[in-house]
Amino acid sequence: MAGGIGVSRLTDKEVKAFVAQGERGGKLFDGGGLYLFITAAGSASWRIKYRFGKEKTYTIGLYPVVTLAAARSELTELKRLLLEGKDPVTNRRLNKAANAASTDNTFQVVAKEWLAMKKKEWSAVHYIKSARALERDIYPTLGKLPVSDITPAMVAVTIEEINKRDVLETATRILAHLNGVFRYAQAKGYCENNPATAAREVLPRKKIAEHMPALLDFSSLGDLLRRAELASLSPSVRMAHRLCAFTATRISNVVEAEWKEFDLVADTPVWTIPREKMKTQSRAEDHRIPLCTEIVTELRSWQGKIGSKGFVFPSPTGRKHITRESIEKMYRVTLKLDGKHTPHGWRSAFTTLCRENGFEREVVELALDHAHDNEVVRAYDRGERFEKRISLYQWWGAELATAQTAK
Repeated sequence: MAGGIGVSRLTDKEVKAFVAQGERGGKLFDGGGLYLFITAAGSASWRIKYRFGKEKTYTIGLYPVVTLAAARSELTELKRLLLEGKDPVTNRRLNKAANAASTDNTFQVVAKEWLAMKKKEWSAVHYIKSARALERDIYPTLGKLPVSDITPAMVAVTIEEINKRDVLETATRILAHLNGVFRYAQAKGYCENNPATAAREVLPRKKIAEHMPALLDFSSLGDLLRRAELASLSPSVRMAHRLCAFTATRISNVVEAEWKEFDLVADTPVWTIPREKMKTQSRAEDHRIPLCTEIVTELRSWQGKIGSKGFVFPSPTGRKHITRESIEKMYRVTLKLDGKHTPHGWRSAFTTLCRENGFEREVVELALDHAHDNEVVRAYDRGERFEKRISLYQWWGAELATAQTAK
């Protein structure tokens, strides 16, 4: 076979004869690692075999679009890059990314389009967290690349780097976002394949889901409330814990509560949480929580101490409000309830004990603002069953108060 190492020996006549023969898998070497390869489809492809840490292949293009002279010119450029310590394949990818950075189909541009669409469906908190996660973990590596050029291997490496921080939940959630972005890109015609699909295989499988730890009887809950009253806690953390217990509301809504959301002087005092703050976005209306007598009395007293403007639980450190971590730490460390009960555990306790005491499932689910599992139930509950929820919360508050004072 014509050709040699480091010396250009092929002629145009030899190249044409080799291509005409068309032997699948055949190689015709010119020297210096440059060769012509007949693909399984019968096309003639110029390629260069080189070593950069390990042996690699650089594909130039198809003959006769790329002539023998043009292929040799590409070989000269490749050798120059190697002398500069640059990997030719990586360098070409970076150049392509730079050229595409000003176009409308880079990953970052497409991801922002997707986020803008999702913003209408998600809560403000979820949107902000998702956007920040992509900015932090994805844009630095994939952001400037055209979506059509991103491969499964690129996605897999990026996800593996995230998971090296021992944050499986974060890596899994970001991978789900990547899947969403690429599905959107497919639908818009920006790319043909979804390179994020196969990347799931580089993440370990989640452990079987465990329920949040929760105390599920009034005797244990009463003991918890008594011990919390005796513990050394900041006033804001103590009151936030009380609101969490007597309303069974998500801890994020508790720490971010604002006085303008509370009507403590109405015949039926109520806490109205704006829909954009809620996890469930499938409803249009804000979430209303009828407040039981016990917690209304405490909130009025608390308001008298700190005023009725701004956040209900201001932070003593100068932040806008206390953090969820401060309440979680109270349960885990101060009350030594690690593995037994969490702030979220009040929602489990509320659901279990209310259902065990005869309250309707749909009323309990509405009280917790859970998404309904079918359209029929959603339509049936458009009236919110508010009167029944008032009775539910009055019962819950009275039971907790009784349990706390029991000997």
